[in-house]
Amino acid sequence: MTTLFVSRHPGALDWAAGEGLAVDAVIAHLDPQTIQPGDVVIGTLPIHLAARVCERGGRYLHLSLELPPDWRGRELSAADLRRFGARLEEYRVIPIAADPLRPD
Repeated sequence: MTTLFVSRHPGALDWAAGEGLAVDAVIAHLDPQTIQPGDVVIGTLPIHLAARVCERGGRYLHLSLELPPDWRGRELSAADLRRFGARLEEYRVIPIAADPLRPD
C-alpha cells in the first residue's frame, strides 16, 4: 500500500505536515494507471481522476475546505487552510454513464 499526496501547492503540503499526515510520496500530477488496490490518494482531484482511483481499488481522500468565493484562485497558506476548515473526507466515486446526454 502506498499513500500519495497529490498537490502542487506549498500551503497544502505545509498543512499536511502540520497535521502529521504520513505519506510515501508527494506528486504534482497523478497517473491513475499507477494506482494499485489499497493505495491511498490524498488531494483535490478532478472527479474523473478520483473515479479512476476508486475503479483501480484505491481509496480517495479529498482535501475539503469551506472557501469563500472571493478567496478562490489564490494561493493559500497552511494557516488559510486551517481557517477555512481544511479536512480529509473519504469519497468513493463511481461513474454512472460515459455520456449521460447521449441515449444508449
